[in-house]
Amino acid sequence: MHQKSHALELLSNASRLHVAKGKKVVALDLNNTELSSDEILKLVLGPTGNLRAPTLRVGKTLVVGFNEEMYANVLG
Repeated sequence: MHQKSHALELLSNASRLHVAKGKKVVALDLNNTELSSDEILKLVLGPTGNLRAPTLRVGKTLVVGFNEEMYANVLG
């Protein structure tokens, strides 16, 4: 499956998205966001077009990238 299609499928089944890029963390309510799907894909796909790692699905929450504080908040 193409990475973009796979990412869109994962996003369609999620209601929350947490993305870490370096020290920056973005948290989105996917049911109530003004970002387009292309803008959201830019957050979750790396420069090669692959889904950024690590990627975790925790219930209806999708977690992309690594940030220790974000993981502590999401995973409790």
